Amino acid sequence: MSNETTTEARRQIEICNACRYCEGYCSVFPAITSSRAFSDGDITHLANLCHNCRGCYYACQYTAPHEFDLNLPKILAEVRHDSWVQHSYPQALGSVINTSGMGIAALFVFSLTAVFYAIMHFDLGHGDRFYAYMSHSVMVAIFMPAFLFPLMAMGISLTRYWRSIGSPVVTLRDFAAAITSAGKLKNLSGGHGDGCNFENEDAFTPWRKYFHHFTLYGFLLCFASTSSATLMHYILDMSAPYGPFSLPKILGVPGGIMLCIGTAGLAVLKTKADPNLGAAKVWAGEMAFIVLLFAVSASGLALYWLGDSDLIDVLLPLHLAVVFTLFLMMPYSKMVHGFYRLAALTRDAADVRLKSVK
Repeated sequence: MSNETTTEARRQIEICNACRYCEGYCSVFPAITSSRAFSDGDITHLANLCHNCRGCYYACQYTAPHEFDLNLPKILAEVRHDSWVQHSYPQALGSVINTSGMGIAALFVFSLTAVFYAIMHFDLGHGDRFYAYMSHSVMVAIFMPAFLFPLMAMGISLTRYWRSIGSPVVTLRDFAAAITSAGKLKNLSGGHGDGCNFENEDAFTPWRKYFHHFTLYGFLLCFASTSSATLMHYILDMSAPYGPFSLPKILGVPGGIMLCIGTAGLAVLKTKADPNLGAAKVWAGEMAFIVLLFAVSASGLALYWLGDSDLIDVLLPLHLAVVFTLFLMMPYSKMVHGFYRLAALTRDAADVRLKSVK
């Protein structure tokens, strides 16, 4: 992590600690006011606790042209992204994908679509619908390594982050509080519960929170769909493909629709937001992650509805390519922010609990 970035973040946080005007805006400011000095780990923790709602910037009396020149959303975004790169495994991939994510994602999708198109014509199918082109066992053999490596990489990254912020011993109560906060997206409600200031500057709006809800719960439904299909295949001996009223489809189709709505909305809001209040150098990397999530859900829904048509020759390799690309880029994309933020909320809950018993 850049020492200059950390030093600047510490300067701004110390001014915020002296002012305390924004104390009720989100979890960041009570965490700031509970300390007198801030280590590098504390700065990293505060950066990942920040949801970049930007309300504090528009409320602040010390932004430019004031000599203090505060821009807390921007500096915390820069620290946050630096922390993802610093703790990533391998670290070099984190730096490249964060700054050139859109181009890398496009290259991967284009190349892998061609590869999967070729595999489809190797007579490796066994079953109905798209399994007639590529059997379940072939897909597992291809995707299992691409799924397990990102999990391992994210596990190492999160462990490094947790150690760097010097977290206290946490309890299940702390974790439950963090899950509740994340599930409600409490920190996107603003200081008055009217939303945040992400896309409309000093006007409160709830749309970023709504689109985050669609994305979060759409993703969780899709994950639940895949998990239920795995259990049905390996434990209940019920082989895919599954009917429209099966559990994987009941969970997956609404989840895919929600994920499409959420990611499309977030992409639009990102084009409207002031880039000077975020980490501008990784804008493309963040947008690549949103576009990939949209492409995964949209191509999956298209494959479900049009999988019996001649379009399967295009839809199946395209869907497999975007899923594979998402897996490969996951540990180095904004996907990790969910895990880091949950860890930050857990530490924050522990800090609040320990402070209350003193």
